[in-house]
Amino acid sequence: MTGQGPTVRDIASHAGVSIATVSRVLNDQEHVSPGTRELVQQAIDELGGRGPRRRPARTGAVFVRCPYLLTDYFGLIVSSIAETLDLHGRQLVLNAGEAAQHTSVLPTLANRPGIGGAIVVLPPEPGEELVALQESGFPFVIVDPRENVPRDIAAVSASHFAGARSLTAHLTELGHRRIGLLAGPENWLAGNARRAGHIAALAEAGTLLDPRLVVAGQPTVRFGFEAALHLLSAEERPTALLGFNDKVASGALAAAAQLGLRVPEDLSIAGFDDIDLAEATRPALTTVRQPLGEMGRIAVGLLIRLLERHRLDALHVELATDLIIRESTGPVGH
Repeated sequence: MTGQGPTVRDIASHAGVSIATVSRVLNDQEHVSPGTRELVQQAIDELGGRGPRRRPARTGAVFVRCPYLLTDYFGLIVSSIAETLDLHGRQLVLNAGEAAQHTSVLPTLANRPGIGGAIVVLPPEPGEELVALQESGFPFVIVDPRENVPRDIAAVSASHFAGARSLTAHLTELGHRRIGLLAGPENWLAGNARRAGHIAALAEAGTLLDPRLVVAGQPTVRFGFEAALHLLSAEERPTALLGFNDKVASGALAAAAQLGLRVPEDLSIAGFDDIDLAEATRPALTTVRQPLGEMGRIAVGLLIRLLERHRLDALHVELATDLIIRESTGPVGH
């Protein structure tokens, strides 16, 4: 054994655990059982009495991947990330735009020269790629995960469940029971959480979800318009519509206008996100405000701690939302 002490690979082999597990123990990270932690420490003692020296803080730019158009929702998050990174003296390398969805990026990040860490926004990549990147030891943070990720991957999101629950509860308090849900993509974590919050609020009001009142699709104005037309053309139409986001809700407003329905006298409509569009519609949209700027700032804070080799006590951060009541919702018509 050399005077430099055992390597991480030596320790992992001796303890019979993975290199990633040894790395977590050495960096004092969570999600390692006491028994495993003791096993690793025992291997270090038996191999020479001390483990590898803790590596210094990672330098280099931060790679920000947001494979979507940087308008409204995504633009606010990325702007906040950029401003906060600048405060920390970190350069930013931006990978954005819808074309970026077709580029394989995550498998190459750990080996890119000059890149110290990354922030990925609503990553379209499969979970296996995220896990592989984490196991490589490359520090990164996810903003608004599209699917469930392991607890030892740092992530920031809004409380989609609580936000949707408060919005539906607002409508049920106004007497609405037949509430159409213009849901987002069925494979999105946010969409599933919002649907669950909607169902919970309906149950509290003594109502079950009617599957015929749910239409899923992409979070666009066009989808909102077409889905609303479909639901509002039914023989027994809903008295309120909930859009997956404000764009979907604005499409629903256009559909209601085409059908000659008054909002909110004949139909209540609400959205989610509270982007600028929500105040620009007529009537202005009742919606749920997500703390988009704070999501970006906290993501940077988590990443900086990872880059500086600090332990993270909370790897999954869920931020509170606010119900914003405007003119597009009112008591159920008689």
